[in-house]
Amino acid sequence: MARRGGGIVRIGLLGASRIAPAAVVEPARTCERAEVTAVAARDPRRAATFADQHRIPHVVDTYADLIASDLVDAIYVGLPPSAHAPWTIAALEAGTHVLCEKPFSCTTEEAVAMVAAAERTGLVLCEAYHWRYHPLADRLHQLLHVERRLGRLRHVEAAFDAPIPDLTDIRHDPRLGGGALMDLGCYPVQWARFVAGAEPEVERARAVEGQPGIDVSMEVELRFPDDLTAFVTTSMDPDVEVRAVVRVEGEAGTLTVVNPLAPHLGHRLVLEADDGSTTETVDGGTTYDHQLQAFTAAILDGAPLPTGGADAVVTMAVLEACYAAAGLPRRGA
Repeated sequence: MARRGGGIVRIGLLGASRIAPAAVVEPARTCERAEVTAVAARDPRRAATFADQHRIPHVVDTYADLIASDLVDAIYVGLPPSAHAPWTIAALEAGTHVLCEKPFSCTTEEAVAMVAAAERTGLVLCEAYHWRYHPLADRLHQLLHVERRLGRLRHVEAAFDAPIPDLTDIRHDPRLGGGALMDLGCYPVQWARFVAGAEPEVERARAVEGQPGIDVSMEVELRFPDDLTAFVTTSMDPDVEVRAVVRVEGEAGTLTVVNPLAPHLGHRLVLEADDGSTTETVDGGTTYDHQLQAFTAAILDGAPLPTGGADAVVTMAVLEACYAAAGLPRRGA
């Protein structure tokens, strides 16, 4: 059994990553059931500086020491994707729950091994697709699959673009699990799957290559059951503007979600149906607040997670199929 800090989940940060403050540190300050207690980084001096900046009480010398430490009940894996599988599995085997940053792994085989470790140890393993925990996601499902405002769904278009110009960034290194599809496009792939409520086949994929093996942009055509099609695009080209959008076409109208990624920073849900047009927003905290609350509830209460193991494996399989269809090598190779 994992170590428990009473009714509070004590979280250690594996890596002093740029996303960790927004993803875990700040949400933990307002979550009554979580606290960040420790951090480890490859450079102990960097970890010490990070801990000082974010008021984290303990710095642990190595990753291995952190996952086995009595200071933590769970860890957040904010390392490059190529390191997700080995450290997630090691943490689970050390009796520590895991919140693993997306993308879950570099290969489907790694994802399967990670999920098997969670099942074997009986611990919580969650992939950090934070958008899924905001009430906007539930509202989207309600409109499409409960109220069926669009009738039968026909086509989905999903896109996420954000410039990443620094060629030394890990996202430009295929050995570390880089690529636009891995870092950005994994979101619209998930959005399309969420809208469809089913799993796709990859029909075609086309990439624009930057560094050898790295997709600076990617276009993917997906086909779901019942003749539902999807077109997923993503780009980290230096000249693109930030864009996150999903558009769903059905037999009775269209539904557009502007900024499903981080609705707490502003979003719109626009429904244009045969029975009228509406624009709405959905109240909620930050996506990361909702995600951390769900993660702690899974650990303390046994609550289910929508981005748990089975979902993570399927997402990884689709990403791998996209790379194969685009003629690019597997990530991590």
